[in-house]
Amino acid sequence: MKKRLCVLGCLTLVMLLLALGSAWAKTIRIGLMCPLTGSWASEGQDMKQIVELLVGETNKAGGINGHQIELIVEDDGGDPRQAGLAATSLTTKDIVAVIGTYGSSVTEASQNIYAESDILQVATGSTSIRLSEKGLPLFFRTCPRDDEQGLVAAKILDDLGFTKIAILHDNTSYAKGLADEGKALLEKNGKDIVFYDALTPGERDYNAILTKVKSTNPEVIFFTGYYPEAGMLLRQKMEAGWDVPMLGGDATNNPDLVKIAGNKAAEGYLFLSPPVPGDLDTPEAKDFLAAYQGAYGSEPGSVWAVLAGDAYRVLVEAIAKTDDPSSANLASYLKTTLKDFSGLTGKISFNDKGDRVGDLYRVYKVDGEGRFVLQP
Repeated sequence: MKKRLCVLGCLTLVMLLLALGSAWAKTIRIGLMCPLTGSWASEGQDMKQIVELLVGETNKAGGINGHQIELIVEDDGGDPRQAGLAATSLTTKDIVAVIGTYGSSVTEASQNIYAESDILQVATGSTSIRLSEKGLPLFFRTCPRDDEQGLVAAKILDDLGFTKIAILHDNTSYAKGLADEGKALLEKNGKDIVFYDALTPGERDYNAILTKVKSTNPEVIFFTGYYPEAGMLLRQKMEAGWDVPMLGGDATNNPDLVKIAGNKAAEGYLFLSPPVPGDLDTPEAKDFLAAYQGAYGSEPGSVWAVLAGDAYRVLVEAIAKTDDPSSANLASYLKTTLKDFSGLTGKISFNDKGDRVGDLYRVYKVDGEGRFVLQP
C-alpha cells in the first residue's frame, strides 16, 4: 500500500511539474537594456515606454503563437561599466533575445557577454562601424552605421560651401568613429580640417575648448558627440558672442538639446539623423505614434527610442516565423528571410553582418521655436 501511494505521489508530482513547465513555456522573455538613469535617461525612458507599449499590444492580441511576452528591463545608466553588469544580469533571466542599447561604447561593453551566452542582441542607437565588424553572428542593429552618416555629413558640408572645418568629438566609440570617418572624407574632398580634438563629456564649462576652436578660425564646427554636450556648446558659444554655425551628428537628435541650449542658441543648428518621429510616414508609424500619444500624452523624444520599437517588432516577426526560436535560428531568419519588413522607421532588411540595409539619414535644422525641421 505504501509503495502504491509512493508511486501515485510521484506521478502526481511529475504531472504537477509538467503542468508548471507548460505554463512557464507559454511565456517568452525578451530583454531590454537601456539608460534609465544618467545623462541619457530621457532616451532610455522612451525606449522602455515604447517597448512596453508594443509588448502590451502583442499580449492583448494573443501573444506570439499563443505565447505571452514578458519584458525584462535592466538599466545600463549610459555607462559601459554598468552595462556589463546589466548584460550579465540579463543573461541569467532566461531571455531569448535582448534589445539595446543607446550609445556605441555602452553596447560594445555588452556584446561579448551576450555572444558568450548565445543570446541574440539587436542594438538601437549604436552606430559605430566596428560593432558589426567583429564577426559576431548574433549581433544586429536597427540603426544605420557611422560610415553612412559620414558620407551624408561630408556631402552637406560641401553643399553648404564650407572649406575650413573644425571637428570636435568626445572620444566615445561612436563620436570618435564618426569624427575619423568625417575627417577622412572631408580631406579627400579637399577640405581644410583646421581643428581636430576631443572634449570631456559631462562637464559644465566648455569655454576653454571653444576658445581653442575659435583660434583656428573655422567656418563651421562639426560636433560628433551627444546632445547634452551639444546643448552646452551652443549655449556657451552664444554667450561668448561667437556665431559660427554648427553641424551635429545623429546623437544630438533629442529635444533636450534645445532645453539645455535655449531656443535662441539652438536656432539654426543643423544635425543629421534618421527621420524624427513626427516625420515618420509609414502606416505602421502613424498607428504607433497615435497609440503612444494615447498612452503617454506626447510623442517620443527622438527616433532612437522608436528604433527600439523596430528591434522588438523584428524579433516578434522572427520568433513567430521560426519553429525553434533559438538564437541561431532567429539570426538566420533575420539575415536570410526577413526582407523589406514594414518597420516604424521604414523598410527593414539586414545584411550578413547584422547591419540594417538602406539609407535613413536626413538633415534637420532647429527653428526659432526649438522645433526640428526636416530640410529639403
